[in-house]
Amino acid sequence: MSNATLVWLEFGVCAVLIGLAGWRLSLYGDVIAEKTGLGGTWIGVVLLASVTSLPELATGVSSVAVANEPDIATGNILGACVLNLAYLVVLDLAHREESIYTRARQGHILSAGFGVLLLGIVGFSLLLAPRITGLSLGHVGIYAPVIVAVYMLSMRVVFSYEKKQRVAYAEEVAERYPHMTLKQAALRYALAALVVVGAGIWLPFVGEDIAALQGWNVSFVGTLLIAFATSLPELAVTLAALRLGALDMAIANLLGSNLFNLTILAIDDVFYAPGPLLAHASMTHAVSVMSAVMMTGAVIVGLLYRPPGRVFRAVGWISILLLLVYLSNVYVLFRFGG
Repeated sequence: MSNATLVWLEFGVCAVLIGLAGWRLSLYGDVIAEKTGLGGTWIGVVLLASVTSLPELATGVSSVAVANEPDIATGNILGACVLNLAYLVVLDLAHREESIYTRARQGHILSAGFGVLLLGIVGFSLLLAPRITGLSLGHVGIYAPVIVAVYMLSMRVVFSYEKKQRVAYAEEVAERYPHMTLKQAALRYALAALVVVGAGIWLPFVGEDIAALQGWNVSFVGTLLIAFATSLPELAVTLAALRLGALDMAIANLLGSNLFNLTILAIDDVFYAPGPLLAHASMTHAVSVMSAVMMTGAVIVGLLYRPPGRVFRAVGWISILLLLVYLSNVYVLFRFGG
């Protein structure tokens, strides 16, 4: 068996493990949402999003602490954010009854809005960090604690909003999982999470091997290939949640993952000894920041306007816009990302 065949086989094994464990993760997340009364949106934004984003955390820390590759770490995070928003197109295509924007709760606008805020902070810091390296806390950029503070605020605001919604719309709902206790669901959730995280952490190293075989440049590899590898858990969990009928959990997982991913940049900064991470990253990453901002803005428009029709009876025009921005981002990075 050739080296190239072995590498692609490893990639396939990781993808299968993530797909199978991701379905169980969504199932037990739905059970936990029911048993605790926290709601699918909160579970998606916090519980599922943090677990599915752990591969990005592991990849980022290893990229800056071991490989000394700030562009891989930065590109992985920002590329994952763009890719998560592109997964909404897949979700819209898979949701055959109607467009996801006509069914989804408008509370997701909170997560999306905080996502735009964090992306703005990252983009602002990326452009200015090389010029204001004196404004740092030791080797950590001044933007790092700001990102963490905004993330913590977003979690508090989303939780408060969901709590008010549950009180306002409290109603008796038939128990869907009477055969399973909260303890059992939590234990099985943890086991499924271990599989997802383990395979997800393995994936980036396989992605690096594939990149080396193909001879692709670092910015392109970090933002697209490795980002795709580390984002497979989000895709698997999102589609599994949709299959369970938990559309809001699926959307919340993608938007919540972006919030957690951007916070990972602050964690990566701590492990990058030469100085502020964004001061050493390529300006090319600003393309991904702006792409993610435009895509998140389109999602907010969709959630507010709730466009009824579909293009070619397949997806809504919001999804077409998301796809066009994503493809433009891919082209620009491949063409000019060296």
